[in-house]
Amino acid sequence: MPHLRIEYSAGLERRVSIAALCEALRVAMIETGIFPLAGIRVRAFRADHAIVADGLAENDFAALVMSVGAGRSGEVLQAAGQHVFNAAQSVLAEALATPHFALSLEIRVSDPALSWKDTPIHARLSAQGREEKT
Repeated sequence: MPHLRIEYSAGLERRVSIAALCEALRVAMIETGIFPLAGIRVRAFRADHAIVADGLAENDFAALVMSVGAGRSGEVLQAAGQHVFNAAQSVLAEALATPHFALSLEIRVSDPALSWKDTPIHARLSAQGREEKT
């Protein structure tokens, strides 16, 4: 972990490259310095059917949910979340400049007793000397 899930309205694709958004957020997660590289996942899912706020067709949204492993303080997670949110705001600046867009980010901490993983990627990156928390 962390895993960042982006749910977005279909209209957002007319405003921004979703691939560029994913990459910018991946980089921001690395820049926080608190997450293992091998654990980072960024996934985007388009909501083909969504009604936003007052139902105007031009309304769009991007809702980000980052799931992280336990063990980091609230202050550390808040700083990391702010860094990731700032990156999202930067990529989505054009959409945010309109009165028809909503952006949100929520961090959820995963209970280790209720989270199972089998991730050979960690071993591969460790063997390459790239598994540091960068």
